[in-house]
This record gives sequence, C-alpha cells and structure tokens, in this order.
Amino acid sequence: MGHLELKRVGLFLRDPSERYPVRELGDLLAKLGISLVLLNGNTQAVNELDLVIAMGGDGTVLRALDLFYRCPVLAINFGTVGFLTAGDRNDMDRIIRQVLAGDYIISERLVLQCEYPGGSVRSVNEVIVGTSYHLIHVDVFVDDTKIRTIRGDGVVVGTPTGSTALLLSTGAPIVMPDVRCLVLDGINEYNFSSRALILTPDATIRLHLAQDSRDCDIRLISDGRKVCELEPGQHVSLTQAPYTAKLLYLDRNYFFRNLSSKLGW
Repeated sequence: MGHLELKRVGLFLRDPSERYPVRELGDLLAKLGISLVLLNGNTQAVNELDLVIAMGGDGTVLRALDLFYRCPVLAINFGTVGFLTAGDRNDMDRIIRQVLAGDYIISERLVLQCEYPGGSVRSVNEVIVGTSYHLIHVDVFVDDTKIRTIRGDGVVVGTPTGSTALLLSTGAPIVMPDVRCLVLDGINEYNFSSRALILTPDATIRLHLAQDSRDCDIRLISDGRKVCELEPGQHVSLTQAPYTAKLLYLDRNYFFRNLSSKLGW
C-alpha cells in the first residue's frame, strides 16, 4: 500500500476528559493544510477521513480499528503496554512529523469475522468463547470437519496480531503480523497434551457449545469486550474478514522492537 494523501485526519481519544495535546496537533496539521476532526462520539465522518490518530493504549487502538475499519490508524501510546502503538506520548511530535513527511510503513493485519446467534462482530486480536466458573465443552469444527472437543475455561481464536494478546498467556506461539493464519487454542484446558493449532486464513472455524456445558455464564468476547451470552447447543463461526486492519509504523523493525521493549526480550 502506497503513501497516504492526507487532507482530513481524525483524532480518537481514550478518554476525552483527559488532557491531550489536541490544540498543538491541530495547529501542526493546519500549517500543512490538513484539517483535524475529533471523532469520539462521531463515527459518521469515517468515509471522509484519510487517517485516524488514536491516543491511548491497545484497547483504544482496537476500538478505533473497529469503529473506523476502512481507515488507516496511527496509534500513539497514552496507556500502559501499547503493543500496537507506533510510539509513546513523549515521542509524539517526532512521530507526527515523520508521518507527515511520508516516512512510515503501513502494516496490514488480518481481521476475524465472527458470526454468532443474532449478529456478527469484527475482531483484530481474538474471539473468545469462555466462562469463569465451571468446565465447558466446546466442539471444534474446521471446514465442517470436527477435529476435537476442548474441555476447559473456553476457546480462543486469534489473529497474528492477537498472538501477543490473550494467546500469549495460553502458551501459543508469537506470530509475525505479516503472516496470514488463524491461531486456535484452549483456555486452561483440562488436557495436558493439548497444543495450539495454526490454521490457514481461508479456514472456516465453528465452535459448538456441547450440551455437557452446564455453566450459566458462557460469554462471547471480542477484543476484550463482551458481545453476548451463549447457551449450550449454540455455536459461533469464524472466518477471515474481506478487508484488513491498517496500522502505521515508523520502520520495518517495529515488531521486534516492540517484543524487546514490551516483553523484556
């Protein structure tokens, strides 16, 4: 993907009540003939935007990628970990100026499309079918073939981007963002021989809640947000979405630099 022609930039904030350098950013962009639009509570302008700047942590970035999914996102860390961000708040001026100079890359990330009873949701990191109480039984189908039943606290299906999120805690492998694949793993699985499964991006995954699942609090969670409650007998289907999430970074080694700074490698 080539460089962007920036005329209209959106600003998405983790918490609009906090102090952000909005005026300074607006003045800097105005000098180059670029208008700045505050997006919190205003998702109607998405078709008119060339770029969204998200200021917050990874949760803010994921929310921006969901709300403005057709627009590239530049993420600046105003949170804690900030694994998806291009840099921290202390470097904001340098980051913005480097992007305005056209010195950046665009990382295109695989997105999950999840169909569940009553609706659908997009996920950049992962989709979880899980519980907090009793053991649940989830039948896993890949392209209509049942491959196994997972017994545990649930199942997570993630993207390469999500391999440094919840999947990291399950022991699944870290996957470079440019790799196109799906990662499936159990959560606190009651099976010591269990392993994460890497699937091709065109696979269709179906997670069926078996009748043996008696828990009354089974949840579908997408990128850390609860979508709905599920009941035994229901299922969700996951496929690769027909579009990618686009994140801006300042150099091609950003992924390994983040592994070093965020994970202490």
